[in-house]
Amino acid sequence: MVTKEQVEEIVNGIDDPILNVPISETGGLQEVKVKEDKGHVSIKVAIGRLGGQEQLDLQMKVVNVVKEAGADSVGLRFDELDEEIIERHRGTAGSEVENRFQENDTKFISIASGKGGVGKSTVAVNLAVSLANQGKRVGLIDADIYGFSVPDMMGITKKPGLEDKTLIPVERFGVKVISMAFFVEENTPVIWRGPMLGKMVNSFFDEVKWGDLDYLLLDLPPGTGDVALDVHQLLPHSKEIIVSTPHPTAAFVAARAGAMAQHTDHEILGVIENMSYFESKNTGQKEYIFGKGGGDKLADELQVPVLGYLPLGQPEWDEEDFAPSVYKDDEIGRAYTQIAEKIIDQSE
Repeated sequence: MVTKEQVEEIVNGIDDPILNVPISETGGLQEVKVKEDKGHVSIKVAIGRLGGQEQLDLQMKVVNVVKEAGADSVGLRFDELDEEIIERHRGTAGSEVENRFQENDTKFISIASGKGGVGKSTVAVNLAVSLANQGKRVGLIDADIYGFSVPDMMGITKKPGLEDKTLIPVERFGVKVISMAFFVEENTPVIWRGPMLGKMVNSFFDEVKWGDLDYLLLDLPPGTGDVALDVHQLLPHSKEIIVSTPHPTAAFVAARAGAMAQHTDHEILGVIENMSYFESKNTGQKEYIFGKGGGDKLADELQVPVLGYLPLGQPEWDEEDFAPSVYKDDEIGRAYTQIAEKIIDQSE
């Protein structure tokens, strides 16, 4: 049977999955009880943040290694470290995922919204294309697992390649793209629970050959659900852009996504107000169909700038180079270019 001292040594040698330092350095091992007559070990561990795939992975790791050391059964409870300890150890070290991109100083930007229907994915696609047009090496992860739409928006018809069991993302308009859409039958619904979603998001980093990137954008699902939380924990130093419309309700709901970003220490680059107005080609008159002020109010609440105001408008379609949601050399395309330039200025 394993001893208390052996369990302490084993667990203290494992890294806190949020802070990426050994549990011995955080003092996170709070309790170890060994019942030799029953072969049972009870453990209590405090970590940098509760919930998410990291906690599940840590639980499996601790249970497995303690059983390998001689325990018949393991009971594991979690608590959250004090904020003072978290701040002391947070430092500048990236997560395991971030460290893989460290050599190229890849910048992660998550595109979020409080609700669906505000054009978040359209913004993600066009920002990626605009950054690529500025000469940047860009990747785009369609992390909206339930509502994947990026390939259709960009007119992508190919599937990812495969090289030594590693996926090769599809490239279009200078942007490398990976999406759940590549792995399901057309219009088949994804009926998955939280842990399965987390594993899929992980695989977009672990099993894809991204190469050298300046920016990796993530189109998050709307709201503050499992996938958004997993991404926040996978990429603790990711920056974030919040998309809303001028409507007060959309801005109010978007504030929740912004609050989540701030709670998980993501820097918010700013707010993009989509569908700000419609301008008639015939008269030049602007109609504020969804009202005014939502983006400004949201930016004030989050204490961040408004990166841009995007009007309503249909992209020009080229039947030979079909990409139904990509704006090119028109008013909206130029607005995206200006936003991309602001992002580059802020992040470099």
